[in-house]
Amino acid sequence: MSECKLNHTQEDVKNKYESQMAFLPGDMKELFQRFFSQEHSQELLNEVFHLLKKYDLTSAPEKNERNNRLYLVLKNV
Repeated sequence: MSECKLNHTQEDVKNKYESQMAFLPGDMKELFQRFFSQEHSQELLNEVFHLLKKYDLTSAPEKNERNNRLYLVLKNV
């Protein structure tokens, strides 16, 4: 994934999540609810945003990699 110089707000991340929710594993819903109930660093918000960006268009191996990274973040916040 390319680096983006734009900082994303928690609201940006939430909107991106909601647009991709149907394509994500079902067990991530609760993890994201917990994620959005807390404050996070700008770096973490940007990372989660970019993991969600165009998630629905990625290949199966890319989705698997993104899922692994999302689980790592979501389970450790």
